[in-house]
Amino acid sequence: MICLVFGLPARAEAPLKIVALGDSLTAGFGLPEDKSFPAKLQTVLRGKGYDVTVVNAGASGDTASGGLARLDWSVPEDTDAVILELGANDALRGIDPKVTKEALDKILTRLEQRHIPVLLTGMLSPVNMGADYEREFNAIFPALAATHDVIFYPFFLKGVGVGTTLSQSDMIHPNIAGVGVIVINILPSVEDLIARVRRARKQ
Repeated sequence: MICLVFGLPARAEAPLKIVALGDSLTAGFGLPEDKSFPAKLQTVLRGKGYDVTVVNAGASGDTASGGLARLDWSVPEDTDAVILELGANDALRGIDPKVTKEALDKILTRLEQRHIPVLLTGMLSPVNMGADYEREFNAIFPALAATHDVIFYPFFLKGVGVGTTLSQSDMIHPNIAGVGVIVINILPSVEDLIARVRRARKQ
């Protein structure tokens, strides 16, 4: 009797859970829930074959310090990766950049201690805050990226900005088309984040 042994198919990759921790730009202020940044990003990633869930942990009005205060319950134990988008409200309120930087640094440190890969997205200060504030605030994100082992996307609103045809009537938050531009622009960085998670799983 001859027995033929065939190789088993490769085991499917385990699903990924990415938490988008941010403010109203992440939460999808003024938009239907399914048109928010996390929802649109999840749709695009699944369309490319990724078995991924992108959780919307955005809170409108949140500052970097606010994100730090809710970090543990916003990023549960089963999180595979985090997209960190905070700082816009700090700049709009004129919060001392040192306070913002310290809060973001603590968030990144705690996520590192939990071995959760991070995509850090940068923000730029409004020009009406003055040159000194603008210079100090804008330096926060590159400095943190140089200190922490993160993937860095320098400006979350790249290609969209504020007060453009890609903004809502408040001239601040992106409209549906604007969210689409954000997703397309940030997609390569998110794919880098997913690749980092996959490498870590193999170690």
